[in-house]
Amino acid sequence: MTDTPLLALPLVQPNQAQKHVTVNEALARLDALVQLRLASVTLGTPPVPVAGTAYGVPLGAVNAWAGQGARVAIAINGGWEFVTPQRGWQAQVMDAGHRAIFDGDGWRAGAMSLTAGGASMAMRSTEIDVTLTPSGTVTTPVVFPARSIVFGVTGLVTTAITGSATGWSLGVAADAGQFGTGLGLAQNSWVNGPAAPTVSWAPMPLIITATGGSFTGGAVRLVAHFAELAIPDWV
Repeated sequence: MTDTPLLALPLVQPNQAQKHVTVNEALARLDALVQLRLASVTLGTPPVPVAGTAYGVPLGAVNAWAGQGARVAIAINGGWEFVTPQRGWQAQVMDAGHRAIFDGDGWRAGAMSLTAGGASMAMRSTEIDVTLTPSGTVTTPVVFPARSIVFGVTGLVTTAITGSATGWSLGVAADAGQFGTGLGLAQNSWVNGPAAPTVSWAPMPLIITATGGSFTGGAVRLVAHFAELAIPDWV
């Protein structure tokens, strides 16, 4: 056996020369794989390697990652080493801000469970930055996918809100204040809007509504918190 069965750490062989090379490579892999953090699982073009950084290589990746889809790429000694993850491995995906479980083919975003048949439940928090344009209402891109279970929205004013508005509310088309009303305009004003869990049957954006006037500028960072259910794998 030349590698360990789970983490594929290289093993020192009998009478091997320069044993320190093998040991150092094993330690470098172990350093990256324990408490696994993946910088991204969607980036298909490898960046400049930064020692110890790991990526989940997506299918169709190019250049130094070509043909390495569904493997973990670890930056070691200015290049890339590849490890095949095992079904059930978990990682924090840094650019997406959620946990993920490897299902044998790819990383399931936000997955908290994975059944033998491939069903799972995911808990996700999707963050977006919204620039307020001169108007009385601003509609965000979709933040709740179809059939997601909505738990609430949190957020922060990142650039002070200007205009004649005396405050603002946050909600959806059916309820403009579902996640907060009378919200502040100053930088670092916040919203913490939990809601009784409801199902968003269709893709759903958020609506930001000015109170007592209109917006001329400002920016808010909003985070949608929701769960998604996945059916078992096809048979």
